[in-house]
Amino acid sequence: MSITVALAQVNLMVGDIEGNAERVMRCAERLRGKADLAVFPELTLTGYPPEDLLLRPACDVRVNAALREIARVASGITLVLGYPVTRDGLRYNAAGVLRDGVVAAEYLKMKLPNYSVFDERRYFEPGTNAVVFEQGGVRFGVTICEDVWFDVPVQRAASAGAEVLLNLNASPFYQHKAEEREKLVGERASRFGVSVVYVNLVGGQDELVFDGGSFVLDRRGEICHRAPFFEESETLVTLDRGVPKPANVEPVLDELEQVYGALVTGTRDYVAKNGFSSVVLGLSGGIDSALTLTIAVDALGAKSVEAVSMPSRYTAQLSNDEARRQAERMGVDFQSIPIESVFQAFLDTLTDTFAGTEPDLTEENIQARSRGIILMAISNKRGRMLLTTGNKSEMSVGYATLYGDMAGGFAPLKDVPKTLVYRLAHWRNRNGEVIPQAVIDRPPSAELRADQKDADSLPDYAVLDPILARYVEEDQAVDEIVAAGFDRATVERVTRMVDRSEYKRRQAPPGVKITRRAYGRDRRYPIVNGF
Repeated sequence: MSITVALAQVNLMVGDIEGNAERVMRCAERLRGKADLAVFPELTLTGYPPEDLLLRPACDVRVNAALREIARVASGITLVLGYPVTRDGLRYNAAGVLRDGVVAAEYLKMKLPNYSVFDERRYFEPGTNAVVFEQGGVRFGVTICEDVWFDVPVQRAASAGAEVLLNLNASPFYQHKAEEREKLVGERASRFGVSVVYVNLVGGQDELVFDGGSFVLDRRGEICHRAPFFEESETLVTLDRGVPKPANVEPVLDELEQVYGALVTGTRDYVAKNGFSSVVLGLSGGIDSALTLTIAVDALGAKSVEAVSMPSRYTAQLSNDEARRQAERMGVDFQSIPIESVFQAFLDTLTDTFAGTEPDLTEENIQARSRGIILMAISNKRGRMLLTTGNKSEMSVGYATLYGDMAGGFAPLKDVPKTLVYRLAHWRNRNGEVIPQAVIDRPPSAELRADQKDADSLPDYAVLDPILARYVEEDQAVDEIVAAGFDRATVERVTRMVDRSEYKRRQAPPGVKITRRAYGRDRRYPIVNGF
């Protein structure tokens, strides 16, 4: 006997309970007659992560009303989807089996992650019981996301008679996460002798990106099906007596394609879900703004992107020329607004105040803030979200100006180290030069004083980035980093810069998480501390 299961890999809107329910019902209509069973992601109705929206009394009311509506149309197809539920005054992360007008079974998530970007113990209580239901002669167990990373929930489902495990997920992206997921789930499948249908959320939500890549594994842990990454899909898999038949297996993307896909997805959804249809950014002729421009165009289309060059007395002609060349090549709106008169007006205004002092970082910051004012004015006047262009290396050590180049609504490269920026630029040019080679080849510079280079203030990025990775992402101490072969004075200098810059990072716009530990939800340090 065979049964067809649909993997509904959908892009949801956090908090839009009625809209998400409508998506489920439209999907059910499309799949009725094609599939016997459709599986949706974790917390389908609220989107993930709903955070403190769960604490609002109206949340329960709206979720329950949505469930009733969905159950009403669950005829001729069984739907398995996630939602929050309150039982006896306690809230759970649940998955319901909806068919024939009712919630026929309900599973409560056992393992609640409370690390990295996750705060589930703040909101939910853990469940304890396995849930198994029968469909078409096959016994299905249900688990939710983190459950499958541990033996106990899978073992309980298998012991209760499950032949196939339905695992509902909202698993956020970071580098190599897709390979890690499949390997771990494969180990559970083979250990407990169950096939696994793993359905993941797709799309961006604030800093997080969910990469999709839903998959089906047989009882040996072998891949039978893999859905596309970074796009919605409704794919069908046939189970013959609980054994999945081979279906389409999309390739796992290489590392740079994964990262770039996450950056594009996160930027597109953050802009669109916040109600914007276009963006503006400063295009300096440097590598960071050049890569940000390609991400913006790939996310939103050239007609929805405006680039602005803002040369000062310190801007090299190469910067002006290459910024214009890239903008024309990519077909975006472009204008050049020199800031010399604005900069000089500030200096003139402050002549008496600055009397007896030498030019320093103050004058450099005035230039950056002059640009920030111009870009924010364009953003306000034209209703375009301002994208900031700084990278993780700069954000780590505070090599950025508050209310200047840090101004804006979203920072696509916020979690991208400088060395990875260069790798992504080369990758983006693989089928033809989009980012000018001269921009990639030139030494990086903020161009805020004569002949300035990043290397004047920072270690070489080839040295800086590995130190930052160890200190920020792996929490290694100075002695550990030095033992790995790095110069002690350099390590101590870099770690001091990181520690002193927390106040800046707190005031930075959000950006796409692509590493194991990003700033913001991932890494939460006190601004004032004496550690």
